[in-house]
Amino acid sequence: MDRLLEGRVAVVTGAGSGIGRAEAIGLAAQGARVVVNDIGTSHDGQGVSRSPADAVVKEINNTGGMAVSNYDSVATEKGAENIINTAIKTYGRIDVLVNNAGVVCEPRPVFDIPLDNWELLIKTHLFGTFYCTRYACSFMQKQRYGRIINTSSHVGLGWKGFTAYGAAKEGIAGLTRTVARDMAEFGVTCNAIRPLAAWRGSREITPRMAVNRPEDVASLVVFLASEKADHINGCIFEVWHGHVGIFNEPPTVKEIIRKDGSWTAEELADAIPRTLTRGRSREDLPPVLTPE
Repeated sequence: MDRLLEGRVAVVTGAGSGIGRAEAIGLAAQGARVVVNDIGTSHDGQGVSRSPADAVVKEINNTGGMAVSNYDSVATEKGAENIINTAIKTYGRIDVLVNNAGVVCEPRPVFDIPLDNWELLIKTHLFGTFYCTRYACSFMQKQRYGRIINTSSHVGLGWKGFTAYGAAKEGIAGLTRTVARDMAEFGVTCNAIRPLAAWRGSREITPRMAVNRPEDVASLVVFLASEKADHINGCIFEVWHGHVGIFNEPPTVKEIIRKDGSWTAEELADAIPRTLTRGRSREDLPPVLTPE
């Protein structure tokens, strides 16, 4: 049976553990030559180590695959260029980019977020995804081929205490939709996933997370990275154990109220509570996860 990614070259950021590790191993198992990027930091961005990336590379190479390590940070423009250039210099091209690298800080209300936490999260997730995508697209455009898979999160739909993380992850969703349109004519697709998984610093594991494995997420990413997913572009999926869903793109308008002419503020104060927002309250907000 032919492998889905035979001869392709893939870059996976944050591939030293968890979902990124499973993605790198899964891509290699389907024939891709893989750049395993990881700076070896803790879940909240402390310290660096080459060991995580090297361990994944060793595992791939020991099982007959091809992989090399990269230790640059996605949070800087130069680091992102070095990551992509590792693929170009080692294997001569880049066909697949999986933007997975990320950090998570302890949840805090918006009024109590340290500015350095905000900057760390935005730079790593949102800037990192942008930097790597921009540089990879400069090569994919010339190749007339490419697959980009970004990592968003349900947290971006609204999760108490995760203002910075949510802002970054929902920014990635918007970035994905736009890159899909920018790059379609060049044979490049850009999609995103919202995986449900416990992050490295999790103190509580929900029943959903307990049964979820990184490989459950990686299988979808491997498919989206293949030629067989050529028709899929600008889509955002949710994925965990035994569950793959797709979001409406763009989000649909649920309900509309109309009148001849313009609304006054007084008219809206009367009409909206009876129609568009009936049944809502300040504290009882809708859930961000779909039912099982």
